[in-house]
Amino acid sequence: MTRDAHLFQLVTAAIGEAAAEWVFAHVAIPQGLNAFANNEHQLHRAWLAEALNLCLFYKLVEAVPNGRLYVQEQRLDGRQVVFDHGAIRTVDWPENGELPRGRHAFTRLLEPLGFTDVRTYPLTKLKMTGYAYRQMDLPADIAQFFVSELHPGRFSEGFQQAVTRVCETSRDPLSAAHQATLRTLRQTRHCTLAAALELMPALHQAFDCQHASVQESDYHTLLSESAEMAWIATEGNRFNHLTDRVSDLQAVVDHQRTIGRPMKDSIEISSSRRVMQTAYKAVQVQRDFIDAQGQTVQRTVPGSFVEFIQREVDEETGELDLHFDSSNAQGIFKMTDSR
Repeated sequence: MTRDAHLFQLVTAAIGEAAAEWVFAHVAIPQGLNAFANNEHQLHRAWLAEALNLCLFYKLVEAVPNGRLYVQEQRLDGRQVVFDHGAIRTVDWPENGELPRGRHAFTRLLEPLGFTDVRTYPLTKLKMTGYAYRQMDLPADIAQFFVSELHPGRFSEGFQQAVTRVCETSRDPLSAAHQATLRTLRQTRHCTLAAALELMPALHQAFDCQHASVQESDYHTLLSESAEMAWIATEGNRFNHLTDRVSDLQAVVDHQRTIGRPMKDSIEISSSRRVMQTAYKAVQVQRDFIDAQGQTVQRTVPGSFVEFIQREVDEETGELDLHFDSSNAQGIFKMTDSR
């Protein structure tokens, strides 16, 4: 579609003009957005939902060099990436600093943008629960959010104490003015362009690490029981991964292995056989820790990654199968397990 000036403004407000130019060149923008009101006084929520997704896409590929290379290679081959979904991890725990508990830190901003919790996925092996948030205006075209909650109450007392020490320092990136704009969007599905431009950087910042650097001893306590909570301790609410929707997953895997990219060993196949997923292995990143002497030290830990998904049409409905699969998800989560 022809670049929309207001959408470009929204993305630029959060990540800057050069980054916006890059993401518009490399990511497919849904044609269906043109059906929704878009002017300075009446900006439909769907435009903000897409703008946020584009900003978060860029944020992740900046953090995952192999992901950026992959996206650029797709463009050189004449294809723009189809952003299928992004994933974040949260902690279902009352001691969460200034942030609402668990996924509610994100439902307060996703729901006003038109995202609805469409299905719950038990992640029993991980002592977590996943929730799929789909954008109701363009459900097949605007990337979904897979929001998971880790349940510390299912772990040991020492683990729970470490979780509290990590999460109680969390700060809220949303101001009262930002939350007022979200209330307007929830009530009317629209806001002004000026309000949206003020809101976008805060929404972008919400998908980051809001708590202080973790104590090394706490990190090892968490890692001993949950690689997922250890990941949250260093990465917070950053995108865990983003996903390109491809037409032939096996061909993608074969090519990526041929050029030496670090791929997951196998393809995850859903119980319906309609959803197939695999991924790069997580990038290794340097993060600050607090050691036993109270000094800041850097350690290497797993960061984020890029995933690939192939979705088939459900013959009963005639529509693309947009669901996830608990088994697939738990297999993909292993990409950030440093144990």
